[in-house]
Amino acid sequence: MTNTQALDPIVLTVAADPRLARLVRMTAANVAALSSMSVDRVEDLRMAAEEAFIFACSVDAGECVSLTFTVDDEHVALDVDLGEGAVADPEPDSTAAYAGLILTAVCDAYEKTDAPARLHLELKADV
Repeated sequence: MTNTQALDPIVLTVAADPRLARLVRMTAANVAALSSMSVDRVEDLRMAAEEAFIFACSVDAGECVSLTFTVDDEHVALDVDLGEGAVADPEPDSTAAYAGLILTAVCDAYEKTDAPARLHLELKADV
């Protein structure tokens, strides 16, 4: 890729089961390799994708969680669909609240929306 040309979105749909977080992490690492990210930023994206997936599993995302990666030379964006009736603001002591703290620290941009219920993350490449 050159001139920040974006690839078509990459969509991963996974059963809402935290035991599948490794699959999400590995996919995120492969997506990050399509950008100009350093090894440290690849690790940040892996962590962010895992935490976003765990968040989605913990707020009742339904049977499946859909993750959409958008990538170009300069950044990777990730949208995680939280499903109908999901709670975007979890209890303070929940797994989802902890995931939110991690996402705020690791991502360049992090947003939770209610309509539609979704997480939006962005990580910039540093190379």
